[in-house]
Amino acid sequence: MNTNLRFFSIFITGFILYYLFDLYCFKSIQTFAKGVFHSKAAAHVIAYTITCIPLVITAKVLLPKEDIVQIFSLNQSLSKGFMVSFSGTLPMLIGYSFFFGLTQQLDFESLFINTISSAFFEEIIFRAFLIGIVYRFTRLGFLTSIVLASLLFAQAHLYQSQNSIELIEIFSVTFLGSVLFAWLYSEWNFNIWAPIFLHFFMNLYWNIFDVSDNAAGNNIANIFRLSSIILTILITVYYKRKYKIPFQITGKSLFMKSREAQS
Repeated sequence: MNTNLRFFSIFITGFILYYLFDLYCFKSIQTFAKGVFHSKAAAHVIAYTITCIPLVITAKVLLPKEDIVQIFSLNQSLSKGFMVSFSGTLPMLIGYSFFFGLTQQLDFESLFINTISSAFFEEIIFRAFLIGIVYRFTRLGFLTSIVLASLLFAQAHLYQSQNSIELIEIFSVTFLGSVLFAWLYSEWNFNIWAPIFLHFFMNLYWNIFDVSDNAAGNNIANIFRLSSIILTILITVYYKRKYKIPFQITGKSLFMKSREAQS
């Protein structure tokens, strides 16, 4: 485990470089790629891939002995991540199909961007890098590891509205969503596919059904969203208890992990 100043200095510097690169170059790369490939979906993936390079370099500098696929948890079970997320979000699928009609004139490239591309890259950035590296490889506990990532994740969704009340709702929903994704990621043995697929399915149902224009949603939409969150948590708890797998997040790992808890 690492708790020294050098580790966190490199980590913070690497993320700042990524943030500035993304802030000033993402749109330009996306525009250029769209002109070459004539696809906004492909351009979105290319822009994300290129702007994430500082994160990959930072991760390798911090953990030179670790494989980059393992650092970002991409070596974990994809099928397990799919099953828990699909099962957990069934209330959203069933509820939305009953109460909301399908979105008219669905743009499939936009749907790809808002589901597959966004879910994958946002989880890699906010969960696997910002939370995963800190929580897995330092003595910081769960809550202290997720604060920065969850605040940034929530802030990144504020473009969806200009209304003050809606902004507060969007920030609250996405902040708590980040906490859920981080908990799921941790409890499924740092399987990044679990939050990726949860993120994907929640965004998919939100987009293919005419639910809401932003993440704040409405009462009916949020009832089924909350039901999906509760079901996902219950599935995770049931699985861990059935197979007698210790919980990753406990009272002893909330703020600082004890030396005995270090892996």
